[in-house]
Amino acid sequence: MLNFRPLLFILGIFLSTLTVFMFIPLIFALIYGEETVGAFMISSLVTATVATACMHQGKSKQLNLNIRDMFLLTSLTWLIVSVFAAMPFTLYHGINYTDAFFETMSGITTTGSTVLSGLDSMDHSILIWRSLLQWLGGIGFIVMAVAVLPFLNVGGMRLFRTESSDWSDKAIPRTQDMAKNLFYIYILLTVLCGFAYHMAGMDWFQAINHAMTTLSTGGYSTSDSSMAAFSNNAHWVGIFFMAAGGLPMLMFVNCIQQRSLLVWNDAQVKGFLLFIFTVSSCLAFWLWSSREIEPIDAMRLASFNVVSVVTTTGYGLTDYTAWGALANVTFLFLMFAGSCSGSTSGGIKIFRFQIAIAIMREQLKQQFHPNGVFRQRYNNRPIGDDIVRSLVTFILLFMFVIIALSVILVMTGLDPTTSFTGAITAVTNVGPGLGDIIGPAGNFSSLPDVAKWALAIGMLLGRLEILTVAVLFHPGFWKY
Repeated sequence: MLNFRPLLFILGIFLSTLTVFMFIPLIFALIYGEETVGAFMISSLVTATVATACMHQGKSKQLNLNIRDMFLLTSLTWLIVSVFAAMPFTLYHGINYTDAFFETMSGITTTGSTVLSGLDSMDHSILIWRSLLQWLGGIGFIVMAVAVLPFLNVGGMRLFRTESSDWSDKAIPRTQDMAKNLFYIYILLTVLCGFAYHMAGMDWFQAINHAMTTLSTGGYSTSDSSMAAFSNNAHWVGIFFMAAGGLPMLMFVNCIQQRSLLVWNDAQVKGFLLFIFTVSSCLAFWLWSSREIEPIDAMRLASFNVVSVVTTTGYGLTDYTAWGALANVTFLFLMFAGSCSGSTSGGIKIFRFQIAIAIMREQLKQQFHPNGVFRQRYNNRPIGDDIVRSLVTFILLFMFVIIALSVILVMTGLDPTTSFTGAITAVTNVGPGLGDIIGPAGNFSSLPDVAKWALAIGMLLGRLEILTVAVLFHPGFWKY
């Protein structure tokens, strides 16, 4: 049976948190004398009123949540928060609610697709609000990926189950400690990234915004030219911190607590770092040999774009679709990859590819030795049948959603390239797609409203690992 009162209370807490963060762009609007003062005042007032009502109606002596409550809460939280977070955009001149919701969902899911242009001259308050949405979405997904998804056994995440993935009364204090430590590390890395960007030539406002959207692997920028507007040193800073955002954030916590780098021996981490280094080196060599680009510049361009796509950050530096057919095919497949579980990135995630390879390897052994008994393991943990079933279900649903979304986009009148890569970039939370319209040099403003709503739903599905939302449509979920 669903516990609606605790759900209301927790939703009220999230909306209260959102209200607090709305005061940050409000302060910027007041400092710079911008017209958005009214937009953020009204938005914060409405959000605070609804939050208070939810907390009042949902208040109870015990806060007990079962597994069905957790599924519903996870989806409702991201959806309801996006609805209210879109208000400052829609109250801002020239932005309708469809564009506002698209921009907000893209921000809070750290996708990075945008419908806005003229960023270089846009109000400071709107720019900082976009960055804050991505920063909040990043830490929100980290906590969800570490504490919630393993508990719900979503997409093979049970392999990464920790004490924090246990929602019993005894484990809740541990979960709170884990969330607090992750938040501290997240803030520390954001601060370091901001200082590094400032040292690389950005002013403090640009550095703060890009630090938040880099570590969250979101990709929103303060310039229409994205990272191309900044120095080569800023590009190297971006590469480093985007890669950091693609690593399991809990790993940084363990490094500090254990005062050891042994945790870097994780198979997922090694696979991720080796993957981006190999692909970047190959593309850099190809750029140097075929385009006669200087080796250091070739490595910078290749590394930045590869890391940006693999970590699903989506920053623009150069239009890599102009590099030729090889680059187009490479980046199309890179959109699916994703980084590590427990990071801020989207996509399929490296560990799922590694498990699939392990299963394939064991299956081949079975063909040569039909009577042999082979135990499948990953990171010294057994790969149980429940994990395999969850992983296969995730992959199938992942591809089904992309295909269905592509069909919807084609039906709105978009060309096949825009439709297919738009669906991929939404579900994988990458940001830019391929083609002249939504490629690295374009944006999503010219798409029909129906396409924008479809893509926004695709972003939410991808961010919540699809299964979390899909289970809500099963008839058995709502039976008491």
